[in-house]
Amino acid sequence: MKKVLIIEDDQLVSTVYSNKLTNEGYQVQVADDGEAGLAQVSAFKPDLILLDLILPKLNGVDLMKQLRANPEYEQLPIVVFSNTYLSNVIKEAWKAGATKCFSKTNSSPKQIIDCIGSLLNDTPMAGEAPKLKMAGPEAAGKKTVAEKPKFEGNVPVPVVQGETPAQAFREKFPGVLSNLRNLHQQLAKSKSLDTHARLLREMCFKINALTGGANLAGMISISRIADALEALTSELQFKPQSVTPSTLRTIASAVDFLDVLFKRDNVSESHKNEPVNILVVDDELISRRAVTHSLEKAKLASQDVDDPIAALKLVEENTYDLIFLDADMPGMNGFELCAKIRTLPAYKKTPVVFVTSLNDFEARANSTMAGANDFIAKPFLFVELAVKALVYILRGKLEAAKA
Repeated sequence: MKKVLIIEDDQLVSTVYSNKLTNEGYQVQVADDGEAGLAQVSAFKPDLILLDLILPKLNGVDLMKQLRANPEYEQLPIVVFSNTYLSNVIKEAWKAGATKCFSKTNSSPKQIIDCIGSLLNDTPMAGEAPKLKMAGPEAAGKKTVAEKPKFEGNVPVPVVQGETPAQAFREKFPGVLSNLRNLHQQLAKSKSLDTHARLLREMCFKINALTGGANLAGMISISRIADALEALTSELQFKPQSVTPSTLRTIASAVDFLDVLFKRDNVSESHKNEPVNILVVDDELISRRAVTHSLEKAKLASQDVDDPIAALKLVEENTYDLIFLDADMPGMNGFELCAKIRTLPAYKKTPVVFVTSLNDFEARANSTMAGANDFIAKPFLFVELAVKALVYILRGKLEAAKA
């Protein structure tokens, strides 16, 4: 009987995979932190490890480095769970010796089990399991797009007798959300960079528990928001000096929207396959590319233009779900453009977000008076803009579904 060690601190995720693997005939053990997992490798002697990269005490990358330094574990298959947005972490995972990398948001239990079966039986898979869109040793720079998560027969795997992943997730969600709000309040009040880093690390672990659990529960919109928010808090914990009123506002709005999605999860999924159209207006090429790159990370299509007058014509002739505007542009500034957009009947409620270096009170007041919904200050973290865009796009889908 082949042995699989699951190293995962989210009990819902580890239980689902433990049950699935046991039913497939594997002997399974679970460790809920990196140090415990490393100890169990020596005692349990697994044939394969299923590993989350974001772990307490010892992260997944460092754990792999220690294992690969031991000749006994140089060839041990290690299947990794990671965050879609943390490309640098994924690169480090490949370098540390990951055999396969999967996104918690974009992978189903069946895909993971098929991959494990292939690795342990040393037989080719019927279809290559989807990897994160990040080049690894065997990917040779080529990217693949993951399929949308699904369950066999549309029936979630039981977590415990009589309880589905969706039921288990619904039970734990309110407590996690309450903890996140409390941590955010502490973060907003703190003036210490060390405290910022500690609180953000705690937030990252809490959100990590939502990302995989929501995917297993079939709550895909929650999983998408949590995936991006997890990446934002992870990046900020290593750059605590980047905690600003803008990032705090972005985190708060995302946490609040997770609650909205949770209460309306059936409605929020009904329009998830509809195309999204986003307009980016900025006369600076580098700034436009920064915004469009951030949107690409969130798998959101966009159109960019450098001329506000041309942008107004595009708005008049097309329908956009979200608009990002620079404030300081020649010919017509962003505030004037926003005001003109608001006069168009189809754009009374379309979200408009200013992305600008004008980060003073007057700029904020002007953007509000012109009819903007939000304000994000340059320079911004790519993933911060991705979080903000996802919140506005999914909120729009939710409102459309309710109408």
